[in-house]
Amino acid sequence: MKPRHVDMVIVGGGMVGLALACALKDTGLSVVVLERMEAGPKLSLGRDCRVSAIVAGTVEMLRGIGVWQYIGSRAQPIHAMRIFDDQRFGSIRFEAEEVAMQELGLLVENSVLSNAMMQVVHDSEHVEWCCPGGVGGVHWRASHVEVKLDDGRTLHTPLLVGADGGNSWVRTQAGIQVWSHRFGQRGIVATVRPELSHRGVAYQRFLATGPLAMLPMTDGFCSIVWSADDAEADRLMALDEPEFLAELQLAFGPQLGVFQEVGERAAFPLRSQLAKHMIRPRLALIGDAAHQVHPLAGLGVNLGIRDAMALAQEVSDARRFREDYGSVDVLSRMRNARMPDVLAVMGAMEGFHHLFTSEMPGVALLRDAGMRIAGNAGALKHLLMRRATGLSLPLPKQIS
Repeated sequence: MKPRHVDMVIVGGGMVGLALACALKDTGLSVVVLERMEAGPKLSLGRDCRVSAIVAGTVEMLRGIGVWQYIGSRAQPIHAMRIFDDQRFGSIRFEAEEVAMQELGLLVENSVLSNAMMQVVHDSEHVEWCCPGGVGGVHWRASHVEVKLDDGRTLHTPLLVGADGGNSWVRTQAGIQVWSHRFGQRGIVATVRPELSHRGVAYQRFLATGPLAMLPMTDGFCSIVWSADDAEADRLMALDEPEFLAELQLAFGPQLGVFQEVGERAAFPLRSQLAKHMIRPRLALIGDAAHQVHPLAGLGVNLGIRDAMALAQEVSDARRFREDYGSVDVLSRMRNARMPDVLAVMGAMEGFHHLFTSEMPGVALLRDAGMRIAGNAGALKHLLMRRATGLSLPLPKQIS
């Protein structure tokens, strides 16, 4: 069959790949999104057990590209966050009203966010969703990339985008290696029903074996993300429901009363990872294909959506000024804009992990002192909150 020209091919139809497609919907570019298979959500108490804490800055972006209107009341506002150090005295509380905001972010089930993005994609005449859309091979040429699909078709495009996750096939085909660190931990996720109202407060408790996050969901439910050393994770996953609830109660404490019910649990290995090259000529990696961070702050999908928005802006601007947006000159602008944010978040997550799991003498006292100082220093706390919510980052809210 004769090759078909399209302006961009995105491999990976997850939240980050879809965010890029949504951001480009009004630019006039012809975009093809390829997803090998559409997997349904893993349910826990009838809810997707994979959730994302979408910070305020990312919510503004999702509003700007037309996604948020399809989410609405299915997102739970996070009005405050409380972080505390196991059973010690150190703690810190962040309130949305401290930075004159209604909420710090919103908790959304991953399937809800993906479905909202799919609605925007299906409403656009410039974006083609192709699933199943397996890729059989890619060949880089000077002026374009040849993308050979499993169904025999060939697409020619000036820019191929890899948004296909931490085990990126596109990244492997490009010969790009990664720096990778495994934490020797797994993250246990599930939905729980507490006795008391969460009141829109997200909790993060740092235990000796890893952090336990208790995230508020709609209808009074909570989502847990319990990071534990591999052996401990295996033990927790093997417990029956009453035994697991007892362990959860002991680990989390009485803040939400007695946990009444827990749904089906899932566990995934934790690692941080950074591609040695985020771009190559006619190739850009975004989201987990480019970088993965520890989930203790739930910032991974926010980083990926910020990648998508930065890339969409550079591509749109380059096209307006008749630049070759698949060239290294253009793509390096996106990389240079994104790397400070990516490295700062990765460094912070690694630092927090080691700080709160360290058994060195005196570290616990330093942690407590640091949390008290940060909690009482108004200017410093305000700066941390603006940075964590993504509101201080110079990123576009919509693309045209």
